Amino acid sequence: MHRVEASLPAEDGRGRPRLVLGDIFRAHGEAYRKSHALSEPQRKAMRAIEVCRTPVLGGRVEVCDQCAHREVFYGSCRNRHCPTCQSLSQARWIENRMERLLPTDYFHVVFTVPDNLLNGLIQRNRELFFDLLFQAGSQTLLELGADPKRLGAQLGATCVLHTWTRDLRFHVHLHCIVTGGGLHANGDRWLRPGSQDFLFPKDVLSALFSRKLLALLAEANKEGRLAFSGSCAELADPKAFARWKDRLYKTKWIAYCKKPFAGPEQVFRYLGRYTHRVGLSNQRLLELSDEGVRFRTKGEKTATLAPDEFVHRWLQHVLPNRFVKIRHYGLMASSNATTRLEVARRLLEAEHPQIPLAIAAAAALLLAVHPPTPTPLEDWRARLQRLTGIDPSRCPICGTGTMIASPLPRARRKPPDDTS
Repeated sequence: MHRVEASLPAEDGRGRPRLVLGDIFRAHGEAYRKSHALSEPQRKAMRAIEVCRTPVLGGRVEVCDQCAHREVFYGSCRNRHCPTCQSLSQARWIENRMERLLPTDYFHVVFTVPDNLLNGLIQRNRELFFDLLFQAGSQTLLELGADPKRLGAQLGATCVLHTWTRDLRFHVHLHCIVTGGGLHANGDRWLRPGSQDFLFPKDVLSALFSRKLLALLAEANKEGRLAFSGSCAELADPKAFARWKDRLYKTKWIAYCKKPFAGPEQVFRYLGRYTHRVGLSNQRLLELSDEGVRFRTKGEKTATLAPDEFVHRWLQHVLPNRFVKIRHYGLMASSNATTRLEVARRLLEAEHPQIPLAIAAAAALLLAVHPPTPTPLEDWRARLQRLTGIDPSRCPICGTGTMIASPLPRARRKPPDDTS
């Protein structure tokens, strides 16, 4: 892999990227499936993305009633891993999160795990490990929040699973948006940490998190729920597992905890870019050739991977079927959405009638751009315009005409190219 400087990718008249993930899968997916064993979720995601926005799914043709400009749009696969067709779901998720924001400070907490020691085990126990990661991270936050020596209150947290780096390597970590304070057990007051810029010490977070996760892994192993094969096969031996666990106890784990510079809405929007797709957006894809796939990593830096390696890295991040990658805890749990969360909101609003300026500004902007919850009669076009500011009915060429749509039939899909 090498890194070079690159310009931004070319886009079409509506601001859509010319190169999308489906192009890469259509060019190299069949060869990859013939030479690699894929899980059922991986095969399903690949096939969905390959036919996304193609004649296979049918679609519509739109013609401008003013300038006669004509465009063809094909149906979406709606697979949750597809970077092409999740923008509306992403905008809806961000809107819902904004509606639950409390008028208080928030902190951005990230829990990571030692990749070199855990990745082999994670790859063979993906769903179980991800569940344990959520348990360890949420328990760490709620336990520290409930500790009378630190806060003595119930926090609210939204946690999002990430499994990738900017160059698509496998790197499991948990992003958490945490309230800067909590509701007392009696529900009669809101308690804040001693400093508005400080929630919990990073060393305390990482130490408690690592102990909890390792204890959960040891319990899972004792109950026979862990699978050992490939690079972690030796851990099936109890003595080897004990040595491995001791090594992890002695390894320094990293936890990040910082108050967002631009407020909680910034973090929700940041996480929103990753909640409804995997690994990278189409806008980061720069070039596809027989030699490789070039895509932007950080800033203007790029990476080039052989097509086979690119597909391999992307597929590592496909989640198990029906796996929930966004979870809410404490005050943000669904069981508290209309009870303790609203009690906390009333207490905060009564205590500080003037909502902090950053949140007030964000709320005003949100209300201006996104009116209250839509009625059931709102169609996808109106919702898309309300949530993203994009008017899909406006002609992109003349800017004044209305695009009139008529349906296109589905094309016949070719038979599967593999039986794996």
